[in-house]
Amino acid sequence: MNVLSRDWLLSEDPETRAQAKLGQFYRVVRALSRNPLAMVGLAIIIALLLVAAFASWIAPYSPFEGSLQNRLQPPSVAHWMGTDELGRDIYSRVIHGARITLMIVLLVAVIAAPLGLIVGAVSGYFGGWVDRVLMGVTDVFLSMPRLILALAFVAALGPGIENAVIAIAITAWPVYARIARAETLTFRTAEFIAAVQMQGASHARVIWRHVIPLCLSSTIVRVTLDMAGIILTAAGLGFLGLGAQPPMPEWGAMISRGRAFILDQWWVATMPGFAIVIVSLGFCLFGDGLRDVLDPKQKVKS
Repeated sequence: MNVLSRDWLLSEDPETRAQAKLGQFYRVVRALSRNPLAMVGLAIIIALLLVAAFASWIAPYSPFEGSLQNRLQPPSVAHWMGTDELGRDIYSRVIHGARITLMIVLLVAVIAAPLGLIVGAVSGYFGGWVDRVLMGVTDVFLSMPRLILALAFVAALGPGIENAVIAIAITAWPVYARIARAETLTFRTAEFIAAVQMQGASHARVIWRHVIPLCLSSTIVRVTLDMAGIILTAAGLGFLGLGAQPPMPEWGAMISRGRAFILDQWWVATMPGFAIVIVSLGFCLFGDGLRDVLDPKQKVKS
């Protein structure tokens, strides 16, 4: 990037809103790139995206078809992660399982984060009985462990990956609601909010155009940090047979089927376990770096 472009992005007196947003984005990216652990996490996330996108080309074998003659083969040149009890290539199944994991993570984030953000913003903005009712419902969900609550919802809805996504999303939104409410309480009586209200803006417009955007950074950070928990919850449901159903190559279900061979054929359960650990670690590292950059208590220096 040349000096003129950099000076334009870092200008303290931006001429347009677009210039201000681009400058803020450039500062965040610069600060994030100085964190080696965050870059490691970002590399893992990008690798997950690429693997999920090109799984059909990367995987050397079908994730569903196997040969009983090759069952429970140890890791080798032909099968990098060995084979399972049905002779299926574990490496190919782990590769295709990245698609399922990514789909679950994205769907839960798309459902839970906006729901929690809206509930928290409305609760913090109006206060009074609205706040007491909404936060009372939120506290009910927060009072129970997430995995236990997800198990209850899946048991009611029935096993399956779609129901697992719904159950995890239902248990995930209260955290975002609490964060959005706390953020809203800090500026709901600010002068710029009062000025917008005096101009005749409706409550819905104030919440949508001014309150929610100010809560986005904290919500994004929390979503990134929660990705690891979402992956573990989905794997837990799959392990118990309540998530993705066979023969889907879901990592938790693969571990469940491999536990019967853990002493003699350790690779059957260990390889998908490694995938869960690595991907979860990637989201944690990137989320920590993003939190340090977007923390309003810290000033991102140019």
